[in-house]
Amino acid sequence: LLIMPTRNYLFYALTNSVCSKCLIKVEAKIIFQDDCVYLVKHCPTHGREEVLIADDIEYYKKSLEFIKPGDMPLKFNTPIKYGCPYDCGLCPDHEQHSCLTLIEVTDKCNLSCPICYADSGVEDFSESHQPRKHRSLKHIESMMDAVVENEGEPQIVQLSGGEPTIHPEFFEILDIAKTKPIKHLMINTNGVRIANDKAFSQRLSQYMPGIEVYLQFDSFESEALKELRGADLRGIREKAIAQLNKYNISTTLVVTVKKGLNDGEIGKIIEYALQQKCVRGVTFQPIQVAGRLSGFNPKTDRYTLTEVRRSILEQSPYFKPEDILPVPCHPDSLAMGYALKLNGKVIPLTGLINPEVFVEMMPNSVLYEQNEELKSKVFELFSTSHSPASAATSLKQLLCCLPMVNVPAGINYSNIFRVMIVQFLDPYNFDVRSVKRSCIHIVHPDGRIIPFDTFNMFYREGSAGYDYLTTMLGRN
Repeated sequence: LLIMPTRNYLFYALTNSVCSKCLIKVEAKIIFQDDCVYLVKHCPTHGREEVLIADDIEYYKKSLEFIKPGDMPLKFNTPIKYGCPYDCGLCPDHEQHSCLTLIEVTDKCNLSCPICYADSGVEDFSESHQPRKHRSLKHIESMMDAVVENEGEPQIVQLSGGEPTIHPEFFEILDIAKTKPIKHLMINTNGVRIANDKAFSQRLSQYMPGIEVYLQFDSFESEALKELRGADLRGIREKAIAQLNKYNISTTLVVTVKKGLNDGEIGKIIEYALQQKCVRGVTFQPIQVAGRLSGFNPKTDRYTLTEVRRSILEQSPYFKPEDILPVPCHPDSLAMGYALKLNGKVIPLTGLINPEVFVEMMPNSVLYEQNEELKSKVFELFSTSHSPASAATSLKQLLCCLPMVNVPAGINYSNIFRVMIVQFLDPYNFDVRSVKRSCIHIVHPDGRIIPFDTFNMFYREGSAGYDYLTTMLGRN
């Protein structure tokens, strides 16, 4: 009797990826093996690659249930010619608008982080020998106008860099932004200027409401900070938080998480965040292989969204599995949980919503207060006429919202706390199927709107992918 051999994995889906070494497009399989999800691809020149993309098969499959039709931008910027990811601009084949758009106002920085994807630093020239410079106000305004032209009323615009707060005309940039129909402005910062310049923090507070500080906050440990940021920033973080608390400037702590380095601090950071008056939540970003990293093994060293989610559930007492769900606009790469901070208690909200209702009601956005139905549910929830039973019923229909939602007296944005996981794509885990739904975008210096993932791989000057597009396809 001839017994046919059986493969030791389950083939789940087929997609396209790129070779992490030469960046040509290659076919890729998504497989289930040993309770994990892998992306398996083969390059004719560099051979087979196997990349861990999730360590929770059930959550990975469940995330696909959260997909809904995408919202298109008001205009597309480039035609379809070579196929994804070589036509970014956005091209008409992209499936999602910009939930969040980054504008890099400067290439300069007051730190030289080893993990910097933008190759920013304190020196005048980058590692690729390109000069580092501040962008002019005219150029920055043209980039803002490009976002408005694509989005109409952009939900979130994030000022980034380099370090945006060292731009000599930083507050003039904020003034320009305030003249645009931007619903919420974020400032992506390492916190050094906020910590050391008290007058800066006081002036920044005058731009509230409608602004939020996106503060790097990776670790409480000196060695971890030195590895990730090149410096022990514990004192800087403490002083920055003190200033932000003083003026109650809405703040999100942003944690770049590296497996085996700071992944054991996730619960501690959440607990710390809950004690800070100014902090509205924590965003965890598993490390992206697009900066100055070396010696990275994609099968063993990658820290995935599902691992971060599990660490939150294991290290923090506040959230259960049903409280941290995929975000419908890009469920592969985004997960979020919401809670209320009330009278010293933390009340998770997300798990109280029926998942089917969640997907049906949620807009393609990470800024949920634009949804009028959700606003009304907030009023229903906190109405004094509700009995406990009817309030519970309202809770099941509610996902609380982001900045500036109008709610009854005593409940405001300072009562909101969210945890979010943002997993970016890089040459290892790149998946065409997923990147087409990317909703976190960046403005190219020429005004094109490009997915953040592909920008760092192909469209950032000095990257290997930039050279590939320039030499092989004659564009960038």
